[in-house]
Amino acid sequence: MSEPHAAHPAARRWTVLLPVAGLVVLAGCGLVLLGLSTARVGIVAEVVGVGAALLPVGPVVAAFLWMDRWEPEPARLLWLAFGWGACVATVAALLINNTAEAVGDLLLGKGNGDKVSAVVSAPLFEEALKGAFVLGIFLFLRSEFDGVVDGIVYSGFVAAGFAFTENIYYFGRAFAEHGFGDSTSPGVVAAFILRGVLSPFTHPLFTAMIGIGIGIAAHSASRRTWILAPLGGYLAAVVLHALWNGSATLGTATTFLTVYFLVMVPLFAAVLVFINWHRKREQRIVAAALPAMVEINCVVVSEVELLSSLTGRRKWRRQVRSTSGKLAARAVSEYHSAVTELAFFRHAIDRGTSGPHPQLREGHLIEAVRLRRAAAVEAAGSGR
Repeated sequence: MSEPHAAHPAARRWTVLLPVAGLVVLAGCGLVLLGLSTARVGIVAEVVGVGAALLPVGPVVAAFLWMDRWEPEPARLLWLAFGWGACVATVAALLINNTAEAVGDLLLGKGNGDKVSAVVSAPLFEEALKGAFVLGIFLFLRSEFDGVVDGIVYSGFVAAGFAFTENIYYFGRAFAEHGFGDSTSPGVVAAFILRGVLSPFTHPLFTAMIGIGIGIAAHSASRRTWILAPLGGYLAAVVLHALWNGSATLGTATTFLTVYFLVMVPLFAAVLVFINWHRKREQRIVAAALPAMVEINCVVVSEVELLSSLTGRRKWRRQVRSTSGKLAARAVSEYHSAVTELAFFRHAIDRGTSGPHPQLREGHLIEAVRLRRAAAVEAAGSGR
């Protein structure tokens, strides 16, 4: 009887130490980037860069949170994804791209290294570094990865973090060299229009290809798909990234606008349509699973219609918030998420993609739904 108690402190230490270690690594990378960027452009330009880079982040993050409404991913993982992109991936990419630029200058002549870095090194390694986080969630936190939408959300947060840090440097450099700019010398305003208004979703769009590939793998029981789908997503991300950088670095203004309007904008629209289709698919999965949940006393018949749509769930939460307060509404939201997670997992069982020991996890999820429903009913009843 003593062995479980002996093992528990060690498990607890790892549970505490691993997140702390991750935060230390992220903080260290962030300080390195801050120091390097400030040394290159100066403190005033750095402050301007940070302010300008913050503006596009809100809409981008809000868009990915909107996609993730059926079963919201844990906030800690989304923050970690953003931090990975903003710190770890950016520092590693900076080191690799600087090396590629130096090698390019050495082999091809001075001034050609930046082209090698932009068109070859950046697409290959930046997308690999961003995609590594999404792949890690899929491999090691499989219970938090249900499919394509999750893949897009995680990849979007990583890419948003990466773009945020990158924008700080680009906006800061533009301000340091040209100020706010004028008709003859484009400065930070022009850089902001280009990167913050016209193309805030470019990095998320590239890395979303990886998220889609890994999400397809999550829906498949085929080992071949597990390899080919993520690899295909990575290659698509690299090609799009190289095309974008190449049009900006090697091409003319006409080339850039052609790529922007004929490739990036239609592809962005196609991804939105694809996401909308998957959200409707998720709704059908949840709706189909609810009658069985009623039979095992997880869900009450009167709740089925409300649980079957995001509109019904939102109406339920608003009503509880108005009568019982925010904490009660949060308890209801956690109940909704538990219902969705159980529905998705039962669908995965039907498809043969649930992983090892599905009955054990299904039992835990059923118990979680019952507990969270009881907590929601208690919170709403007590007015907490």
